[in-house]
Amino acid sequence: MHVIGLMSGTSLDGVDAAWIDTDGETVQHFGRAITLPYVAELRRDLRACLDRAPSLDPDDPWLLDVQARLTDAHADAVAALGETAALIGFHGQTILHAPANRRTWQIGDAAALARATGVPVAYDFRSADVAAGGQGAPLAPIFHAALAAGLHRPLAVLNIGGVANLTRIGDTLSACDTGPGCALLDDFTQARTGRAMDADGALAAAGTPDEGILRTLLADPYFARPAPKSLDRQHFAHALPAVAQLSTEDGAATLAAFTARAVAASPLVVGAAQLLVTGGGRHNPSIMRALAASLPMRVAPVEVQGWDGDAIEAQCFGYLAVRVMHHLPLSFPGTTGVPAPQHGGRLVRPDGTHAL
Repeated sequence: MHVIGLMSGTSLDGVDAAWIDTDGETVQHFGRAITLPYVAELRRDLRACLDRAPSLDPDDPWLLDVQARLTDAHADAVAALGETAALIGFHGQTILHAPANRRTWQIGDAAALARATGVPVAYDFRSADVAAGGQGAPLAPIFHAALAAGLHRPLAVLNIGGVANLTRIGDTLSACDTGPGCALLDDFTQARTGRAMDADGALAAAGTPDEGILRTLLADPYFARPAPKSLDRQHFAHALPAVAQLSTEDGAATLAAFTARAVAASPLVVGAAQLLVTGGGRHNPSIMRALAASLPMRVAPVEVQGWDGDAIEAQCFGYLAVRVMHHLPLSFPGTTGVPAPQHGGRLVRPDGTHAL
């Protein structure tokens, strides 16, 4: 099927849209991919959703307005991509992820997106897994495995978005969220400089990590939990007060090192032949240098395999959309901790009727 995947991650930077041709098991062709940045007002309101989500009513008028603008941004991304498709995979924007409470919340109006584009939309990819006792994340491992068919194993694929997640591909498939991705560094940079991110890792490169603070942060009980496991974007928000007394450069260096050392602490990287890095964080040279310094294997961006690291998550949700249509499982005991391979997702047509 020709399908468009849409992803708006915890980095809150915009909508990634990608066209692929897939049967939900292999990928036959990769097409065009774009990123449509959020306008500043929408990004600000989505960031506010993260803080307000625990007490927000789904019918809150303010939230419904944010959701409508978010959906419009996704429709604009589909239009800007300029590709025809038989199906759209729409992840939506995660504003709360609490699998221990059997809750994960992605906002976005799939029915409105289907009407606006005239294309059926697969959505709600995570809630069935969480309801069945899984972590609801990460969902990319099955797509990473499809991409890595034929590569020497075991290998690890690291996605650094707002949160970082790791897939280990060997005789079995396993995964977990490793810890912070770029979210802490982005929030810190925004507060200190007014800029949305540490562009080119320049702030972190000019600073020195605080080893005492790092030891404290890495003592968080999350790191002692076995995989599979997943995180809410705000889980490590206490790291920001912890680095508040540092200079801007040393604070950025400490947070970049935190991301890398959390990855290195994961048992899933042990023995991997290489670590392939995707997501926005691979554009930060300070994080990439910290990863290389913390790990014994080759660390390289996924582009060394010919993959597009800016498009993989959007491509993934196009791939998962076809799996939803064909009733193929999205998650597995080794990737989310769900008791058995779990089907998930829902499908809405442009006329508002549901196929699933």
